[in-house]
Amino acid sequence: MLDNLLKYRILLASNSPRRRELLGGLGISYEVVSLPEIDESYPQNLQGSEIPSYIAQKKAEAYKNMMTQDTLLITADTIVWYDGKVYGKPFDEENARQMLRELSGHTHTVITGVAITTCKLQKVFAVESKVTFDAISDEEIDYYVTKYKPLDKAGAYGIQEWIGYIGVTGLEGSYFNVMGLPIQRLYKELKNI
Repeated sequence: MLDNLLKYRILLASNSPRRRELLGGLGISYEVVSLPEIDESYPQNLQGSEIPSYIAQKKAEAYKNMMTQDTLLITADTIVWYDGKVYGKPFDEENARQMLRELSGHTHTVITGVAITTCKLQKVFAVESKVTFDAISDEEIDYYVTKYKPLDKAGAYGIQEWIGYIGVTGLEGSYFNVMGLPIQRLYKELKNI
């Protein structure tokens, strides 16, 4: 379906097994690349979708030296946005528990910024999904954090894991975006490259 991409060597710059799985679902050949410790800081004046879009572009910049004329690079960043606050990856288990306590019983927004980069162009977009959590007890939060170790996930949870099964009461938007890659929108953008 994406024959227009055959001329490219597609690189997915991500450590996320979920992003790899989702991109693989498009049936295209790609390679995974990963640089250690990319700075994911951002200017404090950015809000909502500006943040993951900025970081996706910053990640792309870090891979600039790897790119050749036939390279198409995909970078992404996901945040949880609730009550004017960013919930990124927790720095430890207690921080994960705190995040989940704050999100419990509320609706938050999951935002993924994506950058598609070649030597000639860069397309950046962000997709938002709203997720509603039921009230989740401290015991349930502790069980999830202890068993699933969600330290690599924005907002300290994976919707496709146990906490999603028992906690998510509503979803508006792309489920796959909440997993970390808005694959339908990415497909649409890749078709137009």
